[in-house]
Order: sequence, then C-alpha cells, then structure tokens
Amino acid sequence: MAVKFASPAGICVSVASDTVAQALANAKQSEPYTDVIEIRLDSLPHPEIEPFVTNLAKPLLFTNRPEWEGGAFKGSEAARIGMLLKAVQHDCALVDLELKTAPELRGEMLDVLLKYPQTGLIISWHDFSGTPSSQELEEILLQQMESGAHIGKIVTTAKDYKDVLRVLNLQIIAAQNKFPLIAFCMGQVGIISRLATTKLGGYMTYAAPDGGKETAPGQIPVSVIREMLSRLNHAD
Repeated sequence: MAVKFASPAGICVSVASDTVAQALANAKQSEPYTDVIEIRLDSLPHPEIEPFVTNLAKPLLFTNRPEWEGGAFKGSEAARIGMLLKAVQHDCALVDLELKTAPELRGEMLDVLLKYPQTGLIISWHDFSGTPSSQELEEILLQQMESGAHIGKIVTTAKDYKDVLRVLNLQIIAAQNKFPLIAFCMGQVGIISRLATTKLGGYMTYAAPDGGKETAPGQIPVSVIREMLSRLNHAD
C-alpha cells in the first residue's frame, strides 16, 4: 500500500480556525510556502469539506482530532469518522486517523479507501506529556505498520535531547521496512526535530500558518520553516 506515498511530501501547514472562511484565508496565504495543507476539522464548529477542495490547489490532508488525542472534537466517534469518510469521497490527498481509534472504525475507513485509492491514510499517535522508551516507540511503529496505513505518524513531547534522538531514530526501522514515517517532537526542545526529520527520511514536517495559531507546541511559521529548509538544502 505504501508505494504510491513513498516519496516525502515536505512541509505540511496545519490550519485550525474558528470559521471555514478564516481557515480558507489562512490556507490560501500559506499555499506558496507549503506542500500539503492540513485542515483541522475539529477546530471548526460547523466543519465543511467542499470549500477547501474547491478553492485550494495544494494536496489536502483532513484531520478530525478527538479530545482524547489532544484535539477539539467532542462528538461521537461515528460522526467524527463520518467527516473523514466524506473527505475521502471528495478525493482529498490524505486523511489522518489515530492509532487508538476503534479497530472496526479503522476497518470501515480501509474499506472505503479501496474504492478511493488516490487518498492516503496516515495512522497517527501523539504523546503530549513526554516521550516513551525506545521499546515502546518501536511497538507503536510496529502497530502502525500492521494497521493498513500508507504512512505512520509518531509525535511526542521532548524534555531533553535524548527524547529527540529516540524519536528520530525510528526512521531507521521505518526505512528498513519501506514504511513512510512522520516522526518528530513537540515543545521547545523538540523544535530542532521539526527541521532534522526532513533530512533524516521523515515523510513530512508540520508548520503553523503565518499569522495563524499553532496546532501543537513548537510549530514554526510556514514561511520561516520554508526559508530554513531552503538554506539547509543549499548549504555548502
């Protein structure tokens, strides 16, 4: 399943706004700097899919993050997944589904994706309080590889440099298994990993819209991270 999505995507700007109009404006402003646009449906009181699909040119990732994984969605799991299924049916590039999502709901998503093979599935796992041991991280990665995902995402909170190194080291295992992986750390200590991951095999890194709010601690404005990565790519 991973072949189509094997090539790194680059920068993903994560857009969370109170209204569809504001989210669209932030996404439009970010388009020159980003490779993928994530629409955080859980931030919208009245989420919609069509305005983003119609008005944005860059590949779209739709996420509907529940409260139990650091998001804002408070409704039923069926309703939450229903919005993501709707995004798939609108030919979006990617959807994000948490590893902790009930297996039957994940199975429903995988069944729909068989009919819409242009959409890739990210199976994600987040830790907003710390970073597990290497053994625990590797077990999470193994679960993602066995989940039917096209791409894995493991994001933790770094307290020191050793946390950062443990997370980035997951790229070795992912590469050995030809499994595209998004892996970096949140927080002040983790900022360096948001840059380093793109040079170490990471599928993509996440940024905040210029002038918009960050969706996770330590996100860098998209125009800034684009400039930083450009300098890294052209360094002697």
